[in-house]
Amino acid sequence: MEDVSDPPFRYVCKKNGADLMYTEFISSEGLIRDAAKSVQKLDIFEYERPIGIQLFGGEPDSMVEAAKIAAAANPDLIDINYGCPVKKVVCKGGGAAILQDIPKMVSMTKAIVDSTHLPVTVKTRLGWDDRTKNIEEVAERLQDIGIKALTIHGRTRVQLYKGDADWTLIGKIKNNPRIQIPIFGNGDIDTPEKALEYKNRYGIDGIMIGRASIGHPWIFNEIKHYLQTGTHLAPPTLSDRVEACLIHFEKSLEWKGPVIAVNEMKRHYANYFKGIPNFKAYRTALVTSNDVNQIRELLEIIRNTDFYNMSSELSGHHDTIPYREQEVLNS
Repeated sequence: MEDVSDPPFRYVCKKNGADLMYTEFISSEGLIRDAAKSVQKLDIFEYERPIGIQLFGGEPDSMVEAAKIAAAANPDLIDINYGCPVKKVVCKGGGAAILQDIPKMVSMTKAIVDSTHLPVTVKTRLGWDDRTKNIEEVAERLQDIGIKALTIHGRTRVQLYKGDADWTLIGKIKNNPRIQIPIFGNGDIDTPEKALEYKNRYGIDGIMIGRASIGHPWIFNEIKHYLQTGTHLAPPTLSDRVEACLIHFEKSLEWKGPVIAVNEMKRHYANYFKGIPNFKAYRTALVTSNDVNQIRELLEIIRNTDFYNMSSELSGHHDTIPYREQEVLNS
């Protein structure tokens, strides 16, 4: 969730039912060197609680120092990312790289646990590859040195995000009588039905949602409602989508300023309006505009447009857009 789960995105997720959230993962090396991007990621707000600051890195001394800096920002917990499979992270010894050296993982985690008064949690994967799915050993050893919860993504590092997540070992760990800490499952949960099925089948204490929340923050309340009632919430309307996108945009403006906010929001528009027919011209207008007020006006135009009754023959062309809208798009 790098460059996604920033405070504006988290605001929208919290508003739509997320119970526990984490910052974007923060480089320990960047944090101890006072790198501006890393330091900015420490920004947390009272409405986000409970919230954890997530750290990654491969050097124990740097991780301990980073944990102390993160603790000073007053989060509710410190989370260690031992799961990111991205090459640029792994090549520097961070994220899932440590799955190749379990003794180092354990000793570094213990050093972090011992350095802070805050609860420390860990997110990791099943193992480095199919031959080294050692997550059962990892879970027991990390519990023994004092972590307070463990999130497991149901793939190996070699898999990246390909194929289906395998929750079998996650369930086995949860049902291990030695394991007393909460076990959270992660990977491929993108519907309320799947959330209920996996909760019942594997007995996990909670579910971490990542990619499925991008452009669809309603998933948190949808899952919670389904678990409680067995019925579905009504899907978000076009107005709901616009409102979430607009709030996300306004919070980005507050936190980042107009230049960065306008640029970074461009990656979100296609996700918020995924599946809307005849939307191509509006999406193009959103991602090409650099004017804050124009974007606001365009979002309001989208809120009041009946995309489902447009002529499919004209889909994606500016002549599908009424005269007033064309003025906004072309201004």
